[in-house]
Amino acid sequence: QVQLVESGGGLVQAGGSLRLSCAASGSTFSINVMRWYRQAPGKQRELVAGISDDGSTDYADFVKGRFTISRENDKSAVYLQMNSLKAEDTAVYYCNGAHRLGRITTPGYWGQGTQVTVSS
Repeated sequence: QVQLVESGGGLVQAGGSLRLSCAASGSTFSINVMRWYRQAPGKQRELVAGISDDGSTDYADFVKGRFTISRENDKSAVYLQMNSLKAEDTAVYYCNGAHRLGRITTPGYWGQGTQVTVSS
């Protein structure tokens, strides 16, 4: 089992920044990809950014150039630095830790989420 706990959400004005953290504990050796998702009211959960064990990263087009994902080498935490925030970034942000083998990724583990609200 892996436990994920997000923090760092809050209320920020448009154009501002926030840094989300996700603390991971338990059997983190079973995880080789960590991702941030978000879910806005009335919308489906969507992938924001991911980072693999080899350090490679990927981002959704709508956050490229504004958000940066990073992690601790021991996989004890993953971060999401969010700059130039927009009102449409308002959502609950979730941390996910999963195992990817080839083209298959397990559903993995989820945190409880942290609310990010951007005022325009």
